[in-house]
Amino acid sequence: MKDMTATAAPVIEAKGLNLVFQTNDGPVQALKDVNLTIGKGEFVSFIGPSGCGKTTFLRCVAALEHPTGGTLTVNGMTPDEARRKRAYGYVFQAAGLYPWRTIAGNIKLPLEIMGFDRAEQDRRVEQVLELVELKGFGKKFPWQLSGGMQQRASIARALAFDADILLMDEPFGALDEIVRDRLNEELLKLWARTGKTIGFVTHSIPEAVYLSTKIVVMSPRPGRITDIIDSPLPRERPLDIRDSREFIEIAHRVREGLRAGHGDEV
Repeated sequence: MKDMTATAAPVIEAKGLNLVFQTNDGPVQALKDVNLTIGKGEFVSFIGPSGCGKTTFLRCVAALEHPTGGTLTVNGMTPDEARRKRAYGYVFQAAGLYPWRTIAGNIKLPLEIMGFDRAEQDRRVEQVLELVELKGFGKKFPWQLSGGMQQRASIARALAFDADILLMDEPFGALDEIVRDRLNEELLKLWARTGKTIGFVTHSIPEAVYLSTKIVVMSPRPGRITDIIDSPLPRERPLDIRDSREFIEIAHRVREGLRAGHGDEV
């Protein structure tokens, strides 16, 4: 299949992006001169040490933070305009489910806020529960589900209003390795079925390499991009691809990029 991302308009584009926070101890530069283009249908992981600006960049895309310099567009609009047009779903580190609502009730919440009628809410809930392999669990409460299942429910909630962009801030970081591997596999299948553009924050080199079409390596504060790696791996990826030579070579390049970033730290 021909890759159209090279010729299509970018979904997310940052040019000379800067963000300085004003604190009691003086200004803190969280992002510095970030230049990045993300095409439609790409799976882009952001990796770097804590405090390097990975989550801050995602929050800028979602209009939860506002850059102090440079430009950032989402679907050709400002992040604020994109937010009003519901261009993205956001999955946080914690599932953030309301314990007094059922799983279906949690997924319905953004649909209720957006004014969808009851029948459409029910249809979308059933659809996304099936997408994340939680069919039949809609009447359960969050405390009745495992951590991995709760996180899948959180992903379902972000998918419910069918935004083209999915922003994921280290959603599997608190899960054990076995559960994390399974959810990585399921996320790739979900991405293949939906064709969404995904921005994914992680601290895990194997996770970044396994999931991504593009890996963005970032340095410690001030957050800068030290490397952008276009993955040569096929889109269909069994877990054992992690033992392949290509996978190991990409992981080595990511590791070297992280080391180089630390070496540049002032």
